[in-house]
Amino acid sequence: MTMKTSLSANPSAFETECLAVIVFDRSEKDRGDKDKPQVTVESSDPAVLEATAALLATGDVTGKMFEATFLHAPGKIKAKRLLLVGGGKAKTFSNADLRRVAGAAARAVKGKNIRSFAFVAPPSSLPAELAVRTIVEGLYIADFDSDTYKSDRKDQSLQSVAVLSAGDPAKLQSSIEEGRILGDSLNFTRELVNEPSNRMTPTILAERASKMAAEVGLKCEVFGADKIKELKMGAFWGVAQGSDEPPALIVLRYEPADAVGPVLGLVGKGVTFDTGGISIKPADGMEKMKYDMAGGATMLGAMRAIALLKLKRKVICIVCATENMPSGKAQKPGDVQIAMSGKAIEIINTDAEGRLILADGLHYARQLGCQELIDAATLTGAVVVALGAVNAGVFCNNDGLYDRFLKAQTVAGEKMWRMPLDEEYGESIRSNIADIINSGGRQGGAITAAMFLKEFVEDTPWIHLDIAGTTWIEDGKPWIAKGPSGIALRSIVEFARS
Repeated sequence: MTMKTSLSANPSAFETECLAVIVFDRSEKDRGDKDKPQVTVESSDPAVLEATAALLATGDVTGKMFEATFLHAPGKIKAKRLLLVGGGKAKTFSNADLRRVAGAAARAVKGKNIRSFAFVAPPSSLPAELAVRTIVEGLYIADFDSDTYKSDRKDQSLQSVAVLSAGDPAKLQSSIEEGRILGDSLNFTRELVNEPSNRMTPTILAERASKMAAEVGLKCEVFGADKIKELKMGAFWGVAQGSDEPPALIVLRYEPADAVGPVLGLVGKGVTFDTGGISIKPADGMEKMKYDMAGGATMLGAMRAIALLKLKRKVICIVCATENMPSGKAQKPGDVQIAMSGKAIEIINTDAEGRLILADGLHYARQLGCQELIDAATLTGAVVVALGAVNAGVFCNNDGLYDRFLKAQTVAGEKMWRMPLDEEYGESIRSNIADIINSGGRQGGAITAAMFLKEFVEDTPWIHLDIAGTTWIEDGKPWIAKGPSGIALRSIVEFARS
């Protein structure tokens, strides 16, 4: 069921199962250097303030981030229930916090078996249009659950949500639509990532991409092994040759008539299952390698959003989809593959396969006329060691491009951290018998992987996103279910918009 979103302006007069309002902790330090409790409700509606005054006076509501308190029969308010959801410290509240708080409210009402509610946009934190868009994104993200294949699964999806905000109704309605597109597209990505590998082969991924492209007006081409060989994508084929499942080279194009700016290329790693190949992974945790195609899924979701938002930027997306399997046909450590660019690659570790398919994908994007490049991949365990599950790794060869991406990332409210690309790291990937090796070893592993990719973009402005540590949420949060996160999609779309 698709959640319906609407706009309204009068909280106390709105009839709904539940009205959600943010409460902030506005405590200041007193002389004893302790917090002096001061919790405020983020609403200018007198009836809302009156209904919550007695509860706030008890001190039971602290305003702590994501704290959820339900109040029944709330006085003069027409809603059946009032939900006070904590927003933390008001002075540090951001659009990323607003998205999460909206999501926490949605998951709190879902937990009470409520299928319809209203959320009051805080009047004092962000510009109204950005706040409304951010809230709707958070609601859609919170409505996704990853229990797709449970036999006793019950649909607990939200049926309708209203956002209550003052401002220009036409602009706010446009913001609601933007938030819906972004949230829906992010959930599209999460659905792809969540699928088990027997239900998300390269062929099926290509079919899902083609179907989505037809629905939103994108051009789509899907090529198989013959075309990959014809293009001399030896690095991509070196990975694909070990699997009985045929690979797929997916190319999407968004070409608006009023396009401005450089052509943007989005390249995604689409390894639908990664055993490690001959350099096989340990059995423990290998089931998670179904999400090794998350970079490709992110780019497909981004293209969906870009098309529906009708952005004025020409964008070409390339997803190289394959399995990495240890068969008798698989490439072996010590083999040499010739990439599409002509570079010779000595295979040191067949589990360093993502950079091989991206090498050909990035080169192909340049051949197709892309003037700026972004790739996304669950590329290295080393980035998890470096940044944990909090920040995605960002690598960039152009400071001007990075500054623009950082602005987009800030608006999107996603956590990423720029990593170095010093030339000294490149010495780790030099080969004695070929041009480069595909693994520089354990030290600086995320950086040497990025240095490998840098060989194939040359002087084209390029951003590499290593999302290995942030693409899967191991434990559910108040605002999002356990499972795929959809990280980087919002930042990429915001960058394309800007």
